Amino acid sequence: MQTVLIVVATFLISAVIFIPVGVLIRKKIAESKIQSAENEAKRLIESVKIEAENMKKEELIKAKEEVLQIRNDLDKEIKERRGDIQSQERRLIQKEENLEKRITVFDGKEKELERKMAEAEAKKEELADLYAKESEELQRISGLSEDQAKQILLSNLDKEITQEKANMIRDLDAKAREEATKNAREIVSFAIQKCAADHTSETTVSVVSLPNDEMKGRLIGREGRNIKTLETLTGIDLIIDDTPEAVIISGFDPLRREVARIAIEKLIEDGRIHPAKIEEMVEKAKEEVAETIKQEGERAAMETGVNNLHPDIIKLIGKLKYRTSYGQNVLNHSIEVSNLARIMAEEIGINPKIARRAGLLHDIGKALDHDMEGTHVELGVEVLRKYKENEIVVNAVEAHHGDVEPKTLEAVLVQAADAISASRPGARRETLESYIKRLEKLEEIANSFEGVDKSFAIQAGREIRLIVKPEHVSDAQMVVMARDVAKKIESEMEYPGQIKVNIIRESRVIDYAK
Repeated sequence: MQTVLIVVATFLISAVIFIPVGVLIRKKIAESKIQSAENEAKRLIESVKIEAENMKKEELIKAKEEVLQIRNDLDKEIKERRGDIQSQERRLIQKEENLEKRITVFDGKEKELERKMAEAEAKKEELADLYAKESEELQRISGLSEDQAKQILLSNLDKEITQEKANMIRDLDAKAREEATKNAREIVSFAIQKCAADHTSETTVSVVSLPNDEMKGRLIGREGRNIKTLETLTGIDLIIDDTPEAVIISGFDPLRREVARIAIEKLIEDGRIHPAKIEEMVEKAKEEVAETIKQEGERAAMETGVNNLHPDIIKLIGKLKYRTSYGQNVLNHSIEVSNLARIMAEEIGINPKIARRAGLLHDIGKALDHDMEGTHVELGVEVLRKYKENEIVVNAVEAHHGDVEPKTLEAVLVQAADAISASRPGARRETLESYIKRLEKLEEIANSFEGVDKSFAIQAGREIRLIVKPEHVSDAQMVVMARDVAKKIESEMEYPGQIKVNIIRESRVIDYAK
């Protein structure tokens, strides 16, 4: 027990002695480290200061070198510019000296010119006196006055000029025809080949087939009430005659005829025919026709590739399906003109989009001329401007019958395409009366020229043949007369295509052997 206490006491005493000693030792070690760190820090600071001072000196040296280099460059550039300025000054001085020399030369030439002009005036007066004396002498010798001599000279000159004019017209015409006709024929024939359209022959009547003749009586109705209702609602005339199993719808407006035709077919299919049913079927027929018009307008726009048309314009285009001109369907004609104009525009290198758009819309006024006053050209221009159509297209529509001058090549192409489409064989039918009037007018224009013996309109009015009196019309005058006849035909007549003017001069000499 005592041993344990001794050990414990010894441990406690050792602890009391060594703990302060350890603390002191640690303190000394820490102070030593702190002193060492401070010394190291001072050394590093001194080193950094020395390095910073060295870098500062280096940067100053570099800056001085750069300033010196810039100064040298500036001095060099200033020297070069001074040299350029001195060179320019020398050139200016040289130009001034040359200019002064030229002014001196021009002054001399001006004085020389004034002297020559004075001499020319003097000679002119002298020549005038000589001319007056010579004229008096010539009048005395010839026995002719000055006016009489002028008249003779002018007469001879007129003959020479007529001959020269005829030769020039003949040469220019032959050259123009040789070049233009070939190109035009190729373009037009290519366009026609690519755009062959079917011929049409529509009339002002429609025929509806009936299942039996009993249906005629049902269409007429008691005391004619059914037929009266149908005619009142549609605005057409229903002709019921002896034609077996058929009735005829007559009317100038093809839209009304189409509505009546569809309504009658629906009534026949339904079997119940009375005024109320007729009114219902007529309304359905109108809706069906309106839908067909819209579809046809969209089809035409799609077929020709014309985009961004106003819906009302599309409906007007669709209405052209039920409009004919000389028996030619106007919608098919418009599509054909659009395609022809586009093809020719592509061939000669102008805007095909404008050409085909103007071609499709050129007869848009024909969808309105049954309902509004004015020509189809005026109505078409009015409606296109209402819907803010391109002015190039409007001008093409306005100029396609020559009402105004075409302002663009596209307008000229629409004129040509319209003439091509309208004048194809079989494209249009004319009434006999208008056909005869056109032939008579052609011959009347031909006979109005002096020296024409006979004239004949041939080839359905596409050629006028004139036989002239050889003693009154020379070969040279024939050329001028052909041009004058053609111009008069153009100014006084309207016709599709072109009319050939053919002049024949025949000299006959007769003698008898006895």
